[in-house]
Amino acid sequence: MIQTEITPNPNALKFISNNKFSEIGAKEFQKKDIKSITNNLIKNLLNFDGVELVLVSDNFISVKKTEAASWDSLKPSIISEINDHLEKDKKPILLKEALANERPKKETNTIEEEIKKVLDSKIRPAVAKDGGDIKFISFQEGTVKVELRGSCSGCPSSIVTLKNGVQNLLRHYIKDVKNVEAI
Repeated sequence: MIQTEITPNPNALKFISNNKFSEIGAKEFQKKDIKSITNNLIKNLLNFDGVELVLVSDNFISVKKTEAASWDSLKPSIISEINDHLEKDKKPILLKEALANERPKKETNTIEEEIKKVLDSKIRPAVAKDGGDIKFISFQEGTVKVELRGSCSGCPSSIVTLKNGVQNLLRHYIKDVKNVEAI
């Protein structure tokens, strides 16, 4: 059974199930990239008129719609599509094998590892409660660059979250961090 939860972003909803959706953590898919997406469920969700982004996480799927689209018409279709998938395929949507196709990660320095550790342990769980995710992009000259994904992407309160939450926590735990910016 799929339950929905509102997020701080009025254009994003969180769809929750007892089923595991991802074995590889959060991954975002955008309508503009639909031609390169091979997963049928994600492709079907992005094909709905008004859906612009899908974030698949361990235990939820976050869907972001366009301003003009209505949740009254989208929500039942999305729930039906997810339920249909879960009935036919008992496996998570994103499997560990998918990681083998990803690019090898570049070397990170100690400060980057510390930043990622704080993001993973302190920030990502809080952001996930609101149907979003945060991805580390880079650290250079005291500035951490992150990407806000899922319901956090384009959310009216994301700048407040970024500066009052993410930046303050990173600065508290890692003295070399001076600023946090979203790309």
